[in-house]
Amino acid sequence: MKNYFSSDFKLGVLGGGQLGRMLLAETQKFDIHTSILDSNKNAPCAEICNKFVVGDLLDFDAVYNFGKTVDLLTIEIENVNLDALDKLEDEGLTIYPKPKDLRIIQSKARQKNFYVDHQIPTAEFLHYAYKEELKHSVENDIIDFPFVWKAARFGYDGNGVKIVRNTDDLNSLPNVECITEKLIPFKNELAVIVARNDDGETTTYPVVEMEFHPEANQVEYVICPARINSQVAEKARAVALNVVKELDFIGLLAVEMFQTVDDKILVNEVAPRPHNSGHYSIEASYTNQFEQHLRSILNLPLGNTDSKVAGIMVNLVGAEGFSGDVVYENLNDILKIDGVTPHIYGKKETRPFRKMGHVTIVNSDIDTARKVAQQVKETIKVISK
Repeated sequence: MKNYFSSDFKLGVLGGGQLGRMLLAETQKFDIHTSILDSNKNAPCAEICNKFVVGDLLDFDAVYNFGKTVDLLTIEIENVNLDALDKLEDEGLTIYPKPKDLRIIQSKARQKNFYVDHQIPTAEFLHYAYKEELKHSVENDIIDFPFVWKAARFGYDGNGVKIVRNTDDLNSLPNVECITEKLIPFKNELAVIVARNDDGETTTYPVVEMEFHPEANQVEYVICPARINSQVAEKARAVALNVVKELDFIGLLAVEMFQTVDDKILVNEVAPRPHNSGHYSIEASYTNQFEQHLRSILNLPLGNTDSKVAGIMVNLVGAEGFSGDVVYENLNDILKIDGVTPHIYGKKETRPFRKMGHVTIVNSDIDTARKVAQQVKETIKVISK
């Protein structure tokens, strides 16, 4: 077995944002040499990894040349140059998640087609190459208002997703490849994180429930365990495991889903990496998602995914009306509360709805944790000088 710990093994990570920063806490714990590639010289990872390289993740040469300096390559963001990854893989570099899976996941249209082809339940959708095609469908009653519009590429944190209720909304959409979905009445938005290593060992984290900000379409709270019955939870875990099986996926996969009013489970989309819905695990789980990501890509035994206590994650995002050098207002007040742990991502500048950090609340009782989470949300403010 390969020796990763206190050795000359080099792990490479494409992306140096907050997910990479939290992953570095685990590579440092195991003393695994970690190199990071990111286009921003002030990225959250820049000062704390073993080696930091400035380069565009979508540039072939930047990704290829970086890959030649490491022994295994992983990602913290899926929008990377896949042609470079294909070449590196052909030349013998181990890459997880596999480039073939990233090719499917990078495009929401390819993702949806994959679900249909493999009988994975998902919302009905239509695929459009450009806006005029979509307008034509509306004019000819092929699609009716309201519907959900999603850009096929480069959506994140609620960007690239809109509910289209009328012609004005339609006209304001960008002219890009997209998919549209029926607006589904659902009870809950759920997520399941699945880990799988090269030996085929597979495990799932408990089902979590996500509460979204109504305007920004961003997750405000992640609640673990989800407040759903055990049959629905088992169904959600089974669907997530099936997605991993059909992809033949290695690594960590977050599967976001809808629980419909009649308790069907529909896959919304997946993320092939540690995910916002798993941040609670740093404080609440026996094995947090970042350590589990390492275990899965290095083909180590997978850790215990059970929660020690109930956990709720509150996203800290930039307040509306503030841009510039960040100030975290009332942080001292939340530090006085039992079971509250803030994580600050190291982004020096805030802007409205930018993810700047998160706070985890742990408690033996999920309802108490949810009340404290509300108190935290109302107390801390991410503003600028």
